[in-house]
Amino acid sequence: MSDAGKDAAVIVRGNWVLTMGPRGALRNAAVAFDAEGRIVGVGPAEEVIAANPGAEVSGDGNGIVIPGFVNAHTHLTEGLNTGMGETATLWEWFERVVNPVGQVLTRDDIALGTRLKGVEMLESGITTVNDMSCHRNLGGNVSLGAVDGLASLGLRGVVCFGAEDEYDGAPEASVFLAEHEALADRISTEALIDFRVGIGTVLGITKELFEMTVNGCREHGWAVHTHLAEVREELSASRIEHGCSTIQYADRVGLLEHEVIAGHCIWCSEKDIGLMASRDVAVAHNPVANMILASGVCPVPRFLREGVRVGIGTDGAASNDSQDMFGAVKTAGLIQKLHTLDAAAMTATEVMDMATIGGARALGLDGEIGSLEVGKRADVVLLDGNTPELAVQHDPFQQLVYATTSRSVSDVWVDGVKRVEGGSVIGTDVVELAREARDASIDLAERAGLAGESVHCGKLEFEEE
Repeated sequence: MSDAGKDAAVIVRGNWVLTMGPRGALRNAAVAFDAEGRIVGVGPAEEVIAANPGAEVSGDGNGIVIPGFVNAHTHLTEGLNTGMGETATLWEWFERVVNPVGQVLTRDDIALGTRLKGVEMLESGITTVNDMSCHRNLGGNVSLGAVDGLASLGLRGVVCFGAEDEYDGAPEASVFLAEHEALADRISTEALIDFRVGIGTVLGITKELFEMTVNGCREHGWAVHTHLAEVREELSASRIEHGCSTIQYADRVGLLEHEVIAGHCIWCSEKDIGLMASRDVAVAHNPVANMILASGVCPVPRFLREGVRVGIGTDGAASNDSQDMFGAVKTAGLIQKLHTLDAAAMTATEVMDMATIGGARALGLDGEIGSLEVGKRADVVLLDGNTPELAVQHDPFQQLVYATTSRSVSDVWVDGVKRVEGGSVIGTDVVELAREARDASIDLAERAGLAGESVHCGKLEFEEE
């Protein structure tokens, strides 16, 4: 039985439609949506096409149709400083790369880096991104650049400013709050972008700013984006300073009374996991970045058993060095199998759930996106079944999670608007964008004084004398 609409403008058909909703996986099926970007039909391709004779049909029936990926956690402020600090742990990487860059970042830098990485995201099937813009160049509201960049590409997003003021020379807490408010105002003009208040790290924020942020959540109904329990050193420091884990401290100060999505959540005790489940804290799992920075392995199966909402993120453009969702998706499955020495620890279906509807649930957007259901917004990805990766489809979930790359992404619609066609972002001169980003990245590295991290600022170990 199909849910075939009568007012469809576009139909996307495939050998499989993985609805990621109650209908499950449908063979020889199609998705139809109207000119306003609302899904009006899901079902057998012949029935959907017959019910909508005037609709444009995309796909030759060999591919796979999926909901757009939800990138549950990233930092688009890092778009111009990828490929540095390879051998550093998280805190070393902060001091060597992130903090120096963060002091000189401008709104234009962030907008350009977001456009650059936004193209990479769209071309890997990402239609929604949850971004935390982090910088220390206060007073200029530079985090608004992430909104500028996302809006220019028509990407759906949630953006926050990841405030931290526990450092020498930090301005007063009210300056950070002012940027939150400026960001919320900028986002209010964008139909596809939502606001969250950001806390960079629980240990990186003063008591005064913490209290002001929690009060802002109560006053404005702000949801929260933060990091929790990312590295072992964080847990030790929190126990010394607060006598408990950062998750327990966040609850003590009232943060977990509000809607929270937390990146990483690796170093969690049973008490922490139970607390997160009882407070309905969502987790953004970032397996690639966690491996690069040697942070650890998130206990995803344990979270899922406790009913915790879990999405998958790429993490920052520099901590991952990529915004390719297929890399994050494949790694999310493999890392659990390796860590537990159990091939059944994580299935391809579970991974796809986290990358789509799970990420939407984690962001509180599952009423609108994350699955292909009548009434939801048309965030749709068509994967080409004529590529080497997808020519064989014995199990579409396994093939997609472990075999597919961004090369298989043919077309992408965000809110019913086609943003990628034939594997390329519409209306973007990628060669010119790359040239602009290349020049800007050199300028940014020089301004940040990244000697030893960039070939443009000093001699690297691999260079000859």
